[in-house]
Amino acid sequence: MTFYRGQQLPLEMHKVRIIQKLTLLPIEQRLEAIDQAGHNTFLLQNADVFLDMLTDSGVNAMSQDQQAAMFQADDAYAGSSTYTRLYNKLVEIFGMKYFLPAHQGRAAENILAQVLVRPGDWVPMNYHFTTTKQHITAHGGKVIELIKPEGLEVTSDNPFKGDLDVPRLRNLVATYGADSISSVRVEAGTNLIGGQPFSLANLLEVSKACREHGLILVMDASLLADNLHFIKTREAACADMSIREITRAMADAVDVIYFSARKLGFGRGGGICIRDEALYKRMRGFVPMFEGFLTYGGMSVREMEAITIGLEETMDEDMINQGPQFIEYMVNELNRREIPVITPAGGLGAHLDAMRFLDHIPQPEYPAAALASAVFIASGVRGMERGTMSEARDAEGVEPLADMELVRLAMPRRVFTLSQVNYAIDRIDWLYQNRRMIGGMRWAEEPEILRFFYGRLEPVTDWPNELVARFREDFGDSL
Repeated sequence: MTFYRGQQLPLEMHKVRIIQKLTLLPIEQRLEAIDQAGHNTFLLQNADVFLDMLTDSGVNAMSQDQQAAMFQADDAYAGSSTYTRLYNKLVEIFGMKYFLPAHQGRAAENILAQVLVRPGDWVPMNYHFTTTKQHITAHGGKVIELIKPEGLEVTSDNPFKGDLDVPRLRNLVATYGADSISSVRVEAGTNLIGGQPFSLANLLEVSKACREHGLILVMDASLLADNLHFIKTREAACADMSIREITRAMADAVDVIYFSARKLGFGRGGGICIRDEALYKRMRGFVPMFEGFLTYGGMSVREMEAITIGLEETMDEDMINQGPQFIEYMVNELNRREIPVITPAGGLGAHLDAMRFLDHIPQPEYPAAALASAVFIASGVRGMERGTMSEARDAEGVEPLADMELVRLAMPRRVFTLSQVNYAIDRIDWLYQNRRMIGGMRWAEEPEILRFFYGRLEPVTDWPNELVARFREDFGDSL
């Protein structure tokens, strides 16, 4: 952050050299688009979206060095020098000898679940992610979340709301035995509770407990860049450590690191880094079975070259601070206007608290989904529902209500300007002033698996048309 005439603002540490034209549709066309998409922002056509804040996955801006590296790609099916460069960079950064490439993070989760999860096993973690949980439960495992209680406080000044509750982990081992736990998972930057980080001190404490009981500790490092920034800036004991030193300290504490390179490395791919040779060999066969050969794993070699450079750039604080600083600015501005938002600002994006924003909508009517739809109607900004719609019914068809009802406004790195962020804030402010007009949602088409990706909803009343009419009263011919 820097100060400009007394106001603290994020400062872009890059310049824009390639642009992509955006279109801001009139509000009537935005309503038509979201209606055709079943009020599911995943099903919108990108041509109808003004600011795409659905995710930061695979949509971050590459650097000139990444673009240049893509031209040296070696497309040999086996023995590619591109793979060797990526492998050497991962060994240099994480210090683990074994690596399996995969086409993205959920592909890595599939391989991990195939090898580690046995029917009836517990898989404790700080907090679940949607695809992670689906892979584990599909193999008969049971996810148990051990986030500290303060991690679920929507407004807080706790800098590390992603910390795992180690006494509860020890109690789980004492109650069920270490043999009933297939592995322990920590997510660096807990996605579903607002991109909240864990501290290095907490990771070391978790690691100590796992090693005492012979438990495999797995780290999802997809959002590692954000977590590194927060450890560097929020954890006093790490203030004098370099980003590279913090990264190695984290890696040394765990047995397996997997990641989506659509987030970590600013490319499109993923992989698994493994410390133990025997565990590597148990996983190895699933790469050619599901992904591709062991030296590309379903990835484009051009993307692998970009990821190699992106991983090195992740060691630069001036690069990894860009997302968190813009997110913090957006969160602070929303909070200043008393708009309900998750605090403190985490990584990944700003997160609207739909349960407070729309406290008149009962949770079974999917307030986060309703708010995501309303945000798009009012602004053309595409966010993502992270609430009950993102959960899954159990075997008896009972729907669990989410701990939080959030609308994630992701902040792809080096993509949006401050004026675009301010536009989004302004439209959300207007929407909050008119929040009582927004109504609930119900299923029009509910898939059985990962329903939030492609299920369709419908409003329980005619509130979207009423919202459009109010917009026209207030903004006239404005888009």
